[in-house]
Amino acid sequence: MSQYTKINLAARPEPGPITSALFEVVTDDVPAVGSGQVLIKQTYMSLDPAMIGWMSPDTDSYVPPVGLGEVMRSSGIGEVVDSQHPGFEVGDRVRGMMGWTEYCLSDGEGLSKVPEGVDEETLLSVFALPGVTAMKGLYGFGDPKAGETLVVSGAAGSVGSLVGQLGKADGLRVIGVAGDDEKCSWIVDELGFDGAINYKSDDIATKLAELTPDGIDIYFENTGGAIQQAVFDRMNAHGRIIVCGMIADYTAAEPSAGPNWIPMIKKRLTVRGFTVPDHYDEIPSLLEQLTPYVMSGKVKYRSHVLEGLESAIDGLNLFFTGGNRGKLIVKL
Repeated sequence: MSQYTKINLAARPEPGPITSALFEVVTDDVPAVGSGQVLIKQTYMSLDPAMIGWMSPDTDSYVPPVGLGEVMRSSGIGEVVDSQHPGFEVGDRVRGMMGWTEYCLSDGEGLSKVPEGVDEETLLSVFALPGVTAMKGLYGFGDPKAGETLVVSGAAGSVGSLVGQLGKADGLRVIGVAGDDEKCSWIVDELGFDGAINYKSDDIATKLAELTPDGIDIYFENTGGAIQQAVFDRMNAHGRIIVCGMIADYTAAEPSAGPNWIPMIKKRLTVRGFTVPDHYDEIPSLLEQLTPYVMSGKVKYRSHVLEGLESAIDGLNLFFTGGNRGKLIVKL
């Protein structure tokens, strides 16, 4: 009988880097397909910052944590290799939550067929979690208006780079925050941002004041860290802060102190946290709204592809070091 590899979560993360001790690499027999089931050979797997939260024991989060001994959670794309499900045929390309595994046995729930003519990297980099997150965050809660100033942290990442380009396409002044000079150059020279801040080397407050002479109307928060307070201090009256991620605090021993709320009252600011699972029913319409931006060339992307299932383990650390260049994807 043929065998395959999967990776289970074996322990909860502690402050500091992700290590192989948190996972168990398991070899198992490829499962037989029963009535109403479909067997998928996964070909591409998405790595996302949200995985750090899924690994934690926090039961108050928006989704339950991955159980110890369970396959690590992730979305991916694969090919149907056996099917006893009326909705799927052998050879179909599908996407869904498959986990860190080479093969996935499914009853079809949550699976969808991949559109013809769209490659896997484009799907995972744009027409999946990054695109849905960017669209819902910016347009669902940011209420952007032409002429306003938008600041995006994690601006060279999969979500932040899309948010900034969408803002530019709709006439906003867009400033991105990233962690090295190459990323800052990329978002300005290639993506068309109006300016960039290297939070590791620039004087953040001085640079931010220089690049946002009229203040800040929208802040799309992906990272937390030192940039947060500097942006908060420059928010305009009736500004909107969309909190998408806080990667700087996900494995920190002590979370960063938040801003004082008095300016929130004085400036009548709106601060909104959100997660995509609350809006699964909107995904088709969000992707439909995103498509014209992509087809017209107003949205570009780059992907950072790792090779082999086990590369996912150390790959998660790239979110903390900033070593990734674009959307993190594992090719199986």
